[in-house]
Amino acid sequence: MILDLLQSSYFSLFLIVALGFMLGRIKVKGLSLDVSAVIFIALLFGHFGVVIPKELGNFGLVLFIFTIGIQAGPGFFDSFRSKGKALIVIALLIVGSACVSAVGLKYLFGMETSSVVGLIAGALTSTPGLAVAIDSTNSPLASIAYGVAYPFGVIGVILFVKLLPKFWRVDLQKEADRLENEHRGQFPELSTCIFKVTNTLAFGKSLKQINIRSMTGAVVSRLMHGDEIVIPQASSVLHKGDIIQAVGSEEALAKLELLIGEREEGELPLHHTQEVVSLLLTNKKAVNKMLGELNLQYAYGCTVTRVRRSGIDISPSPVLVLKFGDKLMVAGEKDDLIGVSKLLGNDAKKVSDTDFFPIAMGIVLGVLFGKFNLSFSDSFSFSPGLTGGVLIVALVLGALGKTGPVLWTMSGASNHLLRQLGLLLFLAEVGTSAGRNLVETFQESGLLMFGVGAVITLVPMFVALFVGRYLLKINPLDMLGAITGGMTSTPGLVAADSMAKSNIPGVAYATVYPIAMVFLILFIQVISMFF
Repeated sequence: MILDLLQSSYFSLFLIVALGFMLGRIKVKGLSLDVSAVIFIALLFGHFGVVIPKELGNFGLVLFIFTIGIQAGPGFFDSFRSKGKALIVIALLIVGSACVSAVGLKYLFGMETSSVVGLIAGALTSTPGLAVAIDSTNSPLASIAYGVAYPFGVIGVILFVKLLPKFWRVDLQKEADRLENEHRGQFPELSTCIFKVTNTLAFGKSLKQINIRSMTGAVVSRLMHGDEIVIPQASSVLHKGDIIQAVGSEEALAKLELLIGEREEGELPLHHTQEVVSLLLTNKKAVNKMLGELNLQYAYGCTVTRVRRSGIDISPSPVLVLKFGDKLMVAGEKDDLIGVSKLLGNDAKKVSDTDFFPIAMGIVLGVLFGKFNLSFSDSFSFSPGLTGGVLIVALVLGALGKTGPVLWTMSGASNHLLRQLGLLLFLAEVGTSAGRNLVETFQESGLLMFGVGAVITLVPMFVALFVGRYLLKINPLDMLGAITGGMTSTPGLVAADSMAKSNIPGVAYATVYPIAMVFLILFIQVISMFF
């Protein structure tokens, strides 16, 4: 009965996943395989004839890559501007050293060119690379070599990624926390305090005339004149002895003290008709608009004192572009806040809901873009392929955030769930596919081809690690993403993704992967033509 059940792809799939998670939780000297253990169980099942349909693997692949791209998109272009040169160097180093190693071993052992380019594609687990190798050589040896090198190309990158923290002697989670704190440091902590108007230059001037927000960066949230406390408007006039309450960074508040007068401790109480509320931005019409465009102060008499995004408080500048799920702290009259709440949406359910239309449409666009073929000459053409097409489109959509009424973002919980589902399907199919012919191809082709493939897999990663760590000073999390992207290894990214609660490896992977893919296709064609 068990044998019959194993012929059922869905039973085998979930059995592989369950056993993979069991294996992944076993720790040896603090190391564990986590979710990447699924591929090792799949290799074993594949060797005994279990087959997971290729369509399931592709379905999982596009889900995994699309969710990576959507999450990485907002930070991708910033990362490319700030770290692009270093990451391009890593991509070129990885692909270049792989190809140089392969050509050197070709002459050392007298191997066929068609076998060598197949080994390069397999060692870097690149299906587009294999397609180019077959097209360039018109030889079945490329496919055989690819099959020999591919299993170690998958396993070798996963093991390297898992052992990298030991090589580097670094705690990845502590490193992720350090980088997160550095990122938070770019957004100074916001404080609240009150000021007494004692500067004669401010007497009789309106807030608009003094231009407090642009002069200091602080936001005035309350104003007390005599015994009356009001939510200030741009037209509100300051008088000697008035008290204002402001929110801002320490630097902004220090500037405000010079502009207005004496700084004092405490807060102004709210009138019983006033309130400070936290409102979620879930109205699609307000997404990607600048805060100033909403005109909350003029239209509703309300003031935004801070914006909370991804756990960080941001000063509410008029030019701040609002994102879906932002949490705005708004001060105003209770009746006016009802209108602001409707304008912003404030629907917590929408934040956790998953709209499948943008996911489906985004993947459709990615698959179509992957089919695009750019010919430079009769001998050289480039196509992004399935992975490249979906990744590039997802990055662009993630960066845009919104197109017309369509939101391309998704909640963190939804993204994580779809990513996990996708990678489990992908790892199960890739593992059973590689395991099916692993022993046979190894026996037929012998140790030589397998060993050459292993060298082509390992050399680029050590070269990249040395240069990235000692010369370019790249941090470990970026290095993980750069290596897995340069090796075009999605299973490697899966392993990296499970080692630290950070999207930094995903952003680096998304930055390097398309560049590495182009370099690999170009180099394989050059080797086929000239070597």
